[in-house]
Amino acid sequence: MRQSLSVLAWVLIFTPLAAQPPAEASKPVDPIAGLEQRLEALERENAATKAENARLRQTEPGVSAAPGAVVTPSDVLCPPGAGAPGGVLPDTLLEQLATHYKNGFVLVESTDPGRTPFKLVVGNFAQMRYTNTQLDSLTYVDHLGNVRPVDPRNDFSFNRDLLMFSGYAFDPALKYNFLVWSSGSLASVVVAGGISYEFCKEFTLSAGYNGLPGSRSLLGSFKDQPGPDRSMADTFFRPGFTQGVWASGEAVENLFYSVMVGNSLNTLQIGAGKIDVNLAYSGSVWWEPLGSYGPGQAYNDLEKHKSPVVRLGSSFTRAREDRFTDASVSSPDNIQIYNSDGVLFFSTGSLAPGVTVQLADYTMWAVDAGFKYDGFAFNGQYFFRQLNNFRADGPLPINSTFDHGFEAATGYFVLPKVELYARTSFVFGEFQDSHEYCGGFNWYPLENRGLRVCSEVGRVDHSPVGNIITPYQAGMSGWMYLFQAQLNF
Repeated sequence: MRQSLSVLAWVLIFTPLAAQPPAEASKPVDPIAGLEQRLEALERENAATKAENARLRQTEPGVSAAPGAVVTPSDVLCPPGAGAPGGVLPDTLLEQLATHYKNGFVLVESTDPGRTPFKLVVGNFAQMRYTNTQLDSLTYVDHLGNVRPVDPRNDFSFNRDLLMFSGYAFDPALKYNFLVWSSGSLASVVVAGGISYEFCKEFTLSAGYNGLPGSRSLLGSFKDQPGPDRSMADTFFRPGFTQGVWASGEAVENLFYSVMVGNSLNTLQIGAGKIDVNLAYSGSVWWEPLGSYGPGQAYNDLEKHKSPVVRLGSSFTRAREDRFTDASVSSPDNIQIYNSDGVLFFSTGSLAPGVTVQLADYTMWAVDAGFKYDGFAFNGQYFFRQLNNFRADGPLPINSTFDHGFEAATGYFVLPKVELYARTSFVFGEFQDSHEYCGGFNWYPLENRGLRVCSEVGRVDHSPVGNIITPYQAGMSGWMYLFQAQLNF
């Protein structure tokens, strides 16, 4: 082994000499001189490398190097003195890759969008809730005289969690989002997302999952409701979430719109194999004549507007709805529509004993208004809904139903971080009338919308809708007590 190494060493020494011209080859070979020549060549290469590193170092923003200094990759990533007290962190490669916050934690952001257009932001909305309902009765009677059960609640739940990744790719106007929506109350997870292209502030075209814009609460403001959740009336009347295409923008100054064509009123947990050929159409327009109504169309005035602001809006939705389940199954997969007596519209026996409605037209119009000033807020919305053009597997006593109702809420920040509020909603139904009265407080410990604590006491009579993600159970009458904490970043 030692002999092999010796041979290899002599080969390395004499290889450069062997490449000399024949005239030089006849000279006596000096091993020491050969080593000196190799060292001189390495020194020249090292000097050239130092010069190139120094040149590159001078072009790195916020980083300087002394003449002749050797710049290493670790110097660029973690420059000396970067963490020194009182020092300003240079705009180094490490800082460019590090996370910072801007409407979410920015994981990746290009310093030169023209050359490398890409951005990745992560955000999350988490909602922890305690729900307790003290019911007058564990049963209720529907309009056909059937006795139906009502389940009380006394539970903690990780009610909603929305993990969202968003940003742009290839072009700052080409935006994307990818989200994971989960609910401990429903014990379900939905993976969704979408892409959009902003042609101008007046027009953005999008495709993917979205809420049909048929109610104000589906325009991005569900995180900042007056209370812990949407009102009873809004839960009853509104459409839901589906896949489709939509356009949105600011048509003229302070006048906004959102219009969408989707698969159905709600297909979050409906596979494509069950969705029929009928589509849902929905649109909303709203006007903020005195300036911005607030972030995300929030209902309260945490920002304490120094001058009054107003919101006026209107929404419309039209859909041909399918029960998404064969008539031999009594419970439908389409659970978005309820009769005013609390019975699922597409369930067997909802309009006549033993008869199942397979198809129906849903038409809903809503108008809303809001006012904010110096910590005070008032918001209201009125709904009109008609169901008609039924197709069923047997005779029905009626060919349409009409329901209407409203929600209203008012609140005031008695302290910079604490708002007291009261809210109500009514449903005037084809088969039964319902109402609720609720009051509580919102506390923002950080005086921003990132962290919110809410507590509410409410009285409900004859709820026309049931949704486990809300405190409402179909047919319930009684008291409800809620305590909720939510984190939004």
